[in-house]
Amino acid sequence: MKTSTDRILTTHVGSIPRPDSIRELLRARLGGQAVDPEALAARVKDAVADVVRKQVECGIDVVSDGEMSKTSFIAYTDERLTGFTSMRPDDPTVPASNTSGSWARRLDTRREWRAFREYYEGYLPAAMPPSAPPTVCTGPIAYKGEALLRHDLESFKAGLHAAGVTEAFVPAIAPGMVGRDQNRYYPTEEAYRFALAEALKIEYRAIVDAGLILQIDDPGLGETWDMIIPTPTLAEYRKMQAINIEALNHALAGIPEDRVRYHLCWGSWQGPHEGDLPLKDIVDLMLSVKAQAYSVEAATPRHSYEWRIWKDVELPEGKILIPGVIAHTTAVVEHPETVAERIMNFASVVGRERVIAGADCGFAQGALYQRQHPTVMWAKFRALAQGAALASGRLWAR
Repeated sequence: MKTSTDRILTTHVGSIPRPDSIRELLRARLGGQAVDPEALAARVKDAVADVVRKQVECGIDVVSDGEMSKTSFIAYTDERLTGFTSMRPDDPTVPASNTSGSWARRLDTRREWRAFREYYEGYLPAAMPPSAPPTVCTGPIAYKGEALLRHDLESFKAGLHAAGVTEAFVPAIAPGMVGRDQNRYYPTEEAYRFALAEALKIEYRAIVDAGLILQIDDPGLGETWDMIIPTPTLAEYRKMQAINIEALNHALAGIPEDRVRYHLCWGSWQGPHEGDLPLKDIVDLMLSVKAQAYSVEAATPRHSYEWRIWKDVELPEGKILIPGVIAHTTAVVEHPETVAERIMNFASVVGRERVIAGADCGFAQGALYQRQHPTVMWAKFRALAQGAALASGRLWAR
């Protein structure tokens, strides 16, 4: 994994708004319509080449494929794992948190959504539309997505070669994020998580074997706190998440840490986030993940102060921080000086060589909707690169 040896490198979290040509096919497939796989594959390959080129033009050093082929950062596993059965959305046993459920029911699944009900009654249906039919685990979990993954990796590597890029990453979901409240087969939650880990390790290894950086997407480490009703004690919550991380580390066994980065955030919707769990309460759990770099939300107003915790928490030797210095939850484009200031803050507490400038989260929730218009996102990426250049000039001039 490249590090900021002579300047601050730039990257982001992965998901980029899909072009309409891909969104229409992915939405049709989610709706149960037949979609020509070759037509979709061809469009994805073209879109990946285009999105890689645009990232390079904006000044992004470590790029992604934009997750062009995925319905979402998490739902893509529906096509890659066995053991899950589709259910009718009106089935009373479907978890209320499922994305296909009614909003009247879903509003009660988060403490924040309850606390700000009037706001979310208007915001959620427009910003987070229903997606795939709900599924539950009713049989043994195994990986079946080899062909889909192979095409993704081949398309990405072709785009990287055309753009002359040497460092790139591929996001993959953490075992703890798949199928929450959906186990109907395994005797315990722990057994369920380890079965998921055993299956997903195939994907993890394939990404690394392809010469790419593996990014583990695990917003649930912070976000799930708000989803448990009644509120658990912090000790209870940490115990649950420790099992998830143990399962993740099982899936990462044998993969060099310097080929892995881990992403943590607190959910991607635009809202108050008043109940977000502070990073200090889970930072030790995050650092126990077998990864070299940690991508952490840090530009949002709710978490921008948290760079200070690194004054008290020692970043282990050889580890890297990828703080978000641009936010996905606002259309306001950060001034390069703001970006530079945020980078300088982190560099002041962990060292300039141990910081890579990133984004808070992805800019699209799969094929269904985008968090910001693409023109805004690209402007933010340019500001990210410009701010990193300003910070580099100051940090290496000393």
